[in-house]
Amino acid sequence: MDKISIYEVGTRDGFQSVKEYIPYEVKMEIIDKIVDAGIKHLQITSFVSPKAIPQMKDAQEIAAACRSQYPDLDLLALVPNLRGALTADTFGIDRISFVVSLSESHNKANINRSHEDSKRELDSIRNALPEMDICLDVATAFGCPFEGKKTTSELLEFIGYYVDHGIQMINLCDTIGIANPVQVREVIREIQKTFAGLDLMVHIHDTRNMGMVNTLAAIECGVNKVQSTLGGLGGCPFAPGASGNLATEDLLYMLDEIGCVTGVNLKKLTEASALQCQKIPSGSYSGHLLKVFERQDICYE
Repeated sequence: MDKISIYEVGTRDGFQSVKEYIPYEVKMEIIDKIVDAGIKHLQITSFVSPKAIPQMKDAQEIAAACRSQYPDLDLLALVPNLRGALTADTFGIDRISFVVSLSESHNKANINRSHEDSKRELDSIRNALPEMDICLDVATAFGCPFEGKKTTSELLEFIGYYVDHGIQMINLCDTIGIANPVQVREVIREIQKTFAGLDLMVHIHDTRNMGMVNTLAAIECGVNKVQSTLGGLGGCPFAPGASGNLATEDLLYMLDEIGCVTGVNLKKLTEASALQCQKIPSGSYSGHLLKVFERQDICYE
C-alpha cells in the first residue's frame, strides 16, 4: 500500500480566510484535535505583518506553543520575506514555505512583488539561513485568474531557475481550482522527467469540485505529499472565485478506501472538523464528509 503524507494547512490557509479574529485558545483547541487524530505535518501559521493579515497576529504565540507541546511534530510556517523567515527561525520553526506565483500578475497581487523581486528575496533568505528547509510553493501553477493557463514548458522553465539555485521541494498549487486530471498528470510527469529527484507536493483547491480527482491524479503519478485543509476551509483572497480547499477529512476517506497508509484516524479528524465548524461558524467550508458525520450514519470501522 502507498504511504501518503497529509500536510494539514488549514491552521494557516484556512484560518487566514476568516475575517473575524479567531481567539488563540480556539486555534490551539483545533490544533490539539488535529494532532490527536494523527496528523504529523502541520502548517501552523504565517509570519506576515498583522497589517496585511490580522488573523496571523498571534503567529509567534502559536509557534511557541506548538513547538513546546509537540516537539516531534513536523511544523511548517509560510513566510513572505526574510523578516518572516528570521522570526520562524527564532521560534524553532526550521521548515518554511516561500510562495511565488507562476503568473507575474498574481505574484504582484498576492505578495506585491515582481518575479525578480521574489528571486532576490529568496536568495536573501537562503544566504541568511542556509540550514533552513525551504519548500517553494508555486501558486497559479495550473492557471491564473489574470493570465489564464501557462504551458507546461513555461512552468518547467520557471521551476528550473529555483532548482538550479538549490530548491529541492516544490509544492504545485492549483490556486483557483482550474486544473484537470489530464493536465495534472502531464505537468507532474514532465517535471519528473526534467528534474529527477525533485520532491513534489500538491495543493489543489476545490473551487470547481475537482480537488479530489486532481489530487488523486497526482498521487497516481507518484506524488506522496498532499496538502488540504480541515473542512475545506479557506480560499485565496487574491484569486476571485477560489472559494475553497480540498477538505482533509474527505481526502482521508478517499485514501483509506483505496488502501493508502496515512496514520490518521478518520473519526477523530472528522470530529475535529465538526469542532472547527462549531467554533468558527463564519468560515467558508467545502467539505462533504462532515454532512454525513452529522447524520450519524457513517461507519468508521
